[in-house]
Amino acid sequence: MSRRVALLTLDSLDDLPSQCRRCVFWELDPVAGERAQRSGDPGFEKEAWISQALLEWGSVGRIAYVDDVPAGYVSYAPPHLVPRSVAFPTAPVSADAVLLMTARVLPEFTGGGLARMLVQSAAKDLTRRGVKAIEAYGLELRPAPEGDRYATAPGCVVPAELLRAVGFKTIRPHHRHPRLRLELKNAISWREDVESAIERLLGSVRAPVLTGH
Repeated sequence: MSRRVALLTLDSLDDLPSQCRRCVFWELDPVAGERAQRSGDPGFEKEAWISQALLEWGSVGRIAYVDDVPAGYVSYAPPHLVPRSVAFPTAPVSADAVLLMTARVLPEFTGGGLARMLVQSAAKDLTRRGVKAIEAYGLELRPAPEGDRYATAPGCVVPAELLRAVGFKTIRPHHRHPRLRLELKNAISWREDVESAIERLLGSVRAPVLTGH
C-alpha cells in the first residue's frame, strides 16, 4: 500500500470529495456564496479562488492519497483570502494567524496514520512561512436558544469542544461560534503539540460532523 501527500492545486482540485469540490462556503462571502449556489457555477468559483490564492500566497492545502485514491485533506489560508472569515460573530481572525478552514480524513481511511502525514506536510509549509498561530471558528453543539440566527451551521465548522480537547484555547467566546487559537511558538512545538492535536482532530471525527468543503 503506497501513501503520499500532495499539494492542493488546480490539477488536484477534482480529487476532493464531490460535495467539497463544488462548495464555496469559505471561498465566498455569504451573499455571493448563496448566489453561486442558486444560479452560478460554484465549481468555477472554487477554481478561481484556488488560482488567486496560489498566485498571491501559495499552497492552501494538502491531499493525502492511498494507492492513488484520495483519502483526506486539510485546507488553510490567511484570513484576508477567506471572505467567510469575517462573517462569523467572533471575527476577525488575528492578523498573525492562519485560518484552519476544513479538515477531513475519509472514514474508510481513518486510523492509518494519514492525519499525521497531512499535518507533517502542512507543518513544514506553515512554519516555513513564519506562521505564529492557527485559529479556527468552532461550533458549539449544545442546543441553541429559540430563534437563534446561528442555530444552523454548515458541516465544515469544527466542533468547539473537539478543538479545545486537542489544545485550542477560546480567545473570543460565543454561544454558537467561538473563535479558538493554538499558538505555534516554533517548529519544535508545532511538531510535538500541534501535529499531535490535529492528528487527533482528523482521525477521531467522522462525517457528517466534520465534512470538508
